[in-house]
Amino acid sequence: MSKTYFIRTFGCQQNTADSERIASRYEARGFFPARDIAEADIVVINTCMVRDQAEERIYGLIRNLREGNPDVGIVVTGWLVGAAVREPSGKMAKKIASRLPGATLLPIDEVGFEHPPKRASGGLASIVIGNGCGNFCSYCIVPFSRGKEVSRPFADIVAEVAEAVAEGKDEILLLGQNVNSYGADFLTDRVREKESYTLPDGRKVEPVMVEHLGKHRVPTLFPYLLETVAGMPGVSKVSFLSSNPWDFSDELVSVIARHRNIDRTLHLPIQSGSDRVLRAMNRWYTKGEYLTLVDRIRTAVPEVRFTTDIIVGFPGETEEDFEETMDVARRVRFYKAFVAQYSPRPGTASERMQDDVPHAEKKRRFRELDRLVLTLSGREHLLGKTAKEDIP
Repeated sequence: MSKTYFIRTFGCQQNTADSERIASRYEARGFFPARDIAEADIVVINTCMVRDQAEERIYGLIRNLREGNPDVGIVVTGWLVGAAVREPSGKMAKKIASRLPGATLLPIDEVGFEHPPKRASGGLASIVIGNGCGNFCSYCIVPFSRGKEVSRPFADIVAEVAEAVAEGKDEILLLGQNVNSYGADFLTDRVREKESYTLPDGRKVEPVMVEHLGKHRVPTLFPYLLETVAGMPGVSKVSFLSSNPWDFSDELVSVIARHRNIDRTLHLPIQSGSDRVLRAMNRWYTKGEYLTLVDRIRTAVPEVRFTTDIIVGFPGETEEDFEETMDVARRVRFYKAFVAQYSPRPGTASERMQDDVPHAEKKRRFRELDRLVLTLSGREHLLGKTAKEDIP
């Protein structure tokens, strides 16, 4: 008798892309997709734990699954599993052992790229260009849940885009925790030895050196990768997620300006408009530098619109700090802001800070900022219909 699987995905587009690879992994082993989660022999839960409430929803789902069908096989993958392995205090490993007894844990690192992803219908193909992050923002568990930054080979990414186009996909979404530092992990030695990099088309190029605070921070190939994908036959639109402000090079801005099929909606997380809070978050830019970057992009790409991520209620955030964030929202006029109320994550630096902003105040700031962004973007009709307040 054939076995069936069902994948439940929480979180961001990268998790969705990972689930497409997980589906291929199971079908290569003879499994068939179940029509409904209640009919599956195995349920794979691809987890997110950016916020505490997202994590609790996962535990609730597993509890309900077991109550409905004690014999169902449960496989847990994604952020929870990665954090359990890497989070240095051991808190996550203990929590998972106590709250997920009997579940099979599948590290996402073990799900490779040997099988073509089982893509959803429609014209969009999500292409993972790298995984992990080494920036260690003080509130963020990604370095533990995803590990250090590892870039896929340039040629492999281009080949996957070509395969997706051959399947009828004409929109490409390039995904990574920090796409605009793509290649930094394998370029460092080349830069030290002053070696060029050979692209799949045979061109020899010099890695782009991203400058920040007057220093060369990382070498990257992302401008070349983005331009290559934008120029491939059959690609009508290219988008990318996510990018950090401190790695947004002039070369990247120029590539976006030159290619009309690169999405004019850019996601540029700011997290806070307060320089003091940004320092506590270990974000390596100031409010002024962020606004200068926005102006530079708008000068080159006048039709651009920005989306962002913002955390309210970070430890020590005062009303004056919050007003600095509101000021940025007024000046940038974000098309969309994914606003989250701060919640401490295990193993992060901010977990050791005093979570001193009351929950009611976090909620007030969330609502005030959400209202401002929706109003300025002309989307007031969405007031009261946005995502749950604690989930970005």
